[in-house]
Amino acid sequence: MAQAYDFALDKMGMDIMSYQIWADYIQFLKGVEAVGSYAENQRITAVRRVYQRGCVNPMINIEQLWREYNNYENGINPLIAKKMIDDRSRDYMNARRVAKEYEAVTRGLNRNMPSVPPTGIPDEVKQVDLWKKYIAWEKSNPLRTEDQTLITKRVMFAFEQCLLCLGHHPDIWYEAAQYLEQSSKLMSEKGDVNNAKVFSDEAASIYERAITTIMKKNMLLYFAYADFEESRMKFQKSHSIYQKLAAIEDIDPTLVYVQYMKFARRAEGIKSARTVFKKAREDSRTKYHVFIMAALMEYYCSKDKSVAFKIFELGLKKYGDIPDYILCYVDYLSHLNEDNNTRVLFERVLTSGNLPPEKSGEIWLKFQDFESTCGDLASILKVEKRRQQVFKEEFEEREATLLVDRYRYLDLYPCSPSELKALSYRDLSKKYAPIVPLPATTAPITSTTTENPKTEEESEQKAEYPKPDLSQMIPFKPRQFPPVGAHPVPGGVFPLPPAASQILTLLPPPICFQGPFVKVDDLIQRLGECQIPEVTIEEPTENGLNNEKDIAMETEGQKRKRDGAGDDSDEDDNIIQAPIHDIYRSRQQKRVK
Repeated sequence: MAQAYDFALDKMGMDIMSYQIWADYIQFLKGVEAVGSYAENQRITAVRRVYQRGCVNPMINIEQLWREYNNYENGINPLIAKKMIDDRSRDYMNARRVAKEYEAVTRGLNRNMPSVPPTGIPDEVKQVDLWKKYIAWEKSNPLRTEDQTLITKRVMFAFEQCLLCLGHHPDIWYEAAQYLEQSSKLMSEKGDVNNAKVFSDEAASIYERAITTIMKKNMLLYFAYADFEESRMKFQKSHSIYQKLAAIEDIDPTLVYVQYMKFARRAEGIKSARTVFKKAREDSRTKYHVFIMAALMEYYCSKDKSVAFKIFELGLKKYGDIPDYILCYVDYLSHLNEDNNTRVLFERVLTSGNLPPEKSGEIWLKFQDFESTCGDLASILKVEKRRQQVFKEEFEEREATLLVDRYRYLDLYPCSPSELKALSYRDLSKKYAPIVPLPATTAPITSTTTENPKTEEESEQKAEYPKPDLSQMIPFKPRQFPPVGAHPVPGGVFPLPPAASQILTLLPPPICFQGPFVKVDDLIQRLGECQIPEVTIEEPTENGLNNEKDIAMETEGQKRKRDGAGDDSDEDDNIIQAPIHDIYRSRQQKRVK
C-alpha cells in the first residue's frame, strides 16, 4: 500500500490539488501497527519524511499540512521539535509563496477538456495560451532552487498535464522532448553523466510515445525523432524510424523519402542515399520530387553532372506531363549554361505530345524567356508564333499580351496596371497570381505622397466584387420568444439603430409603466378626424395700429390731453366723486369714532 502511495505522489504529488493524497498517505502511515521500539522509530521516520516532503511542495492547503507537522513534532519530542521546524521553516515559506503564484497561473485551465485534433476555435486557442503560460512559469524556476533535477521534474509534470488535453498538438510533444534534451546537455556539462543519460532516454521515450499513439501519422515528430537519434549517433535507430513512417499505407511517402535520402547522405555517404532512392522508385506512391532531390544531390555532393542528367532523363519518362518537374529540369540545364541541351529539352517536351496544351502555358513562357535571354530576335518571334498557334482562342484579338511577355522581366512590366487590366493580361509565371499583376513602381516622394501613403498600386488592389459590411451583421442566435418591441428575423433579433439604443438607455425600464394603456390605432384615428379651426392673424401696420378706427381713437385721446393741459380751472370739475355707498370709507369713519 505504501508503494502505491509513493507511486501516486511521484506522478501527481506536484499537482496544486494534491493535498488530499499527502494527508491520506500520512494518515495511513500513522495507522500502521508498530510492535517494538524499532518499528515505532521506523514509523515516526516514515511519517516525518512524508511531512517534510509535503511541506516544501507548493499546493493548496499547505498551511494546514504545516500546522499538522508542527503538532506532530511537538507531540513526539518537544525538545527537538523546535530545531526540526526551524530547519524546514524557510523552505515552507518559499513553497507557500510559490503556491499562491501557482494558483494564479493555473487559474482558468480546463483540465477536463478532451484531447481532440486542433480546431482553432477561440476556447481552444485560449487554453493553449494558458497551458504555455503555465509551462513557461515552471521553466522560470519559481522555487529558486539550484537542483536542476527538481526543475526538470516540475517542468515535465506541467508538460504531461498539458498533453492530457493537447495531445494532438505536435508542438507540445516537440517542446517537451526538446526541454529534456537541453536538460541532458546541461547535466552533461556539469559532469552528471547518469542524469544526463536519464534525461536523454526520457526525451527518446517522449518521441516514441508520440509516434506510437495519437501522433503516429505526424511526419514532423518522426523527422524530429530521427534527427534526435542521429545526434546521439544511433544511425540504425534513425533508419528504423524512417522505414516505419514510409511503411504507413495511407500517407504520401514522397517527403519521407526526400528526408530519408538527406539523412542517409549525411550519416553514411552518397551510396546509402542511392539505396534509399532505389527504394523510393520502387514505391508507386512517390512523386517526382524524389527524382529532383536525387539528381541535385548527385550534382552538388558527388559533383557528377552525368549521373544527375541520367536521373532527370529517367524522371522525364515517368513525369513528362508535369510542368513543375520539367521546369526544374530546365532550371538545372540553365545553371549548367548548356544552351543547346536546354533548347533540345524544350523542343522534346513541347512536341512529344505527353504534355497537354492546357498545362504547357508555363513551359512556353519559360521557353520565350530563355530565347529572349540567350537567343536572337528571329528565334524569339518564332517561339511567339508557335505559342500563339497553340493558344489560338486565348490570344485571339489579344496579340499585345505576347509583347508583354516578351518585354517583362521578373516583376517589371512594360505597361501600367490599368493598361494590363485593359489587355486582360495573365501572368503565367506565377501559379497563383491574379489576372492582372501589380508591378512595383517607384513614385517620386512629394508632399502629397507623404501625407497620403496610399499609392496607385494599393488603389488597384481593391476587390473587384463588393463585400458586405460585416459591422452590420448579427450573430446567429435564434429566439423562440423575442422580447417586446424587438424586430425578430430568422437568425435572431435585429438590433435597434444606435440612436434608438441610446434613447432606450435614458428611458426607465418597461416595468415602471403600469398604465393606462392607450389604443394607438384609435388615438391616431381620432387625431385624424379632428378639425382644427383656422385662426386669421392680421398683420400689424405702422406704429402698431391696424385700421382707421384705432387711428381716430388715438387722435381724440391726444386732443383731450392737450385741452386738459391748457386749462387749470377745470381740474376741480374733472375730479372723480366717491360713490355714495362706499363701504371702505364707512369702516374707516367708524374706527376713527
